[in-house]
Amino acid sequence: MLDYEKYLRYRTFPVPWCPGCGIGMIFKAVAMTFSKLEWEPNDIAVVSGIGCSGRLSTYFNTNSLHTTHGRALTFATGVKLSNPDKHVVVFSGDGDALAIGGNHFIHACRRNLNMKMVVINNNIYGMTGGQVSPTTPTGFISTTTPYGNTEPHFNTVELAKAAGATYVARETVNRPRQLLKVLEKAFKHTGFAVVEVISNCHINLGRRNKLKHPIPMLDWINQQTIPIAKAKDMSEDELELKYVVGEFVHRHRPDYFEVYENKVVKKAKGE
Repeated sequence: MLDYEKYLRYRTFPVPWCPGCGIGMIFKAVAMTFSKLEWEPNDIAVVSGIGCSGRLSTYFNTNSLHTTHGRALTFATGVKLSNPDKHVVVFSGDGDALAIGGNHFIHACRRNLNMKMVVINNNIYGMTGGQVSPTTPTGFISTTTPYGNTEPHFNTVELAKAAGATYVARETVNRPRQLLKVLEKAFKHTGFAVVEVISNCHINLGRRNKLKHPIPMLDWINQQTIPIAKAKDMSEDELELKYVVGEFVHRHRPDYFEVYENKVVKKAKGE
């Protein structure tokens, strides 16, 4: 039995998420991963931005930083540079990470910062009223697309791969065992690791799209989920609006902090 409760800041409970929200499952999965890796709470820094998932840093009994919208990765970079011994874990929602924070996201991947990022994708701006986000499926109704979203959506995995992240995986809240496995691999990885987790927002997305309760929305996510091995034999048309899950990238290249130490710090010291 994993002793994950020492990573929870109970004095800040209750949590603010709607009943049935998948963020609670992700919260527990990350705490269990901390326990599996036997990381001490004081050796962890949890950084988050704004939005439903941005509230996560409040509830971890670790070093915590709740930052501004879209800027979680910039703050996390400063934390890691000044405290290279800390395990820095960043939480962002799909809007926080890929809209206002999109530029920071691609450059964190490019630099291969030795940090871990969990992108919680519920396909909507949940906390701020249900506006369309960069990952809202085409055709879905939101407060800002009352006749259905006409735009193509971002593929977080493909974006992270193209930008240079050295570990990239996607899972859903419907697959807790697989989620734990990829979180453990990502957190052990040296370099920038991105784990996208598909979650449900039945309140601000589901209820406008005939999925107003948790179970129907989780069933919809399950119907859209395709394991990576099966997806290899499917066409682009067949994979349209599907969530291909699994591990997409796991490779090594020197992380940013290693390069910075060798090429900048040592030269500045005359070493």
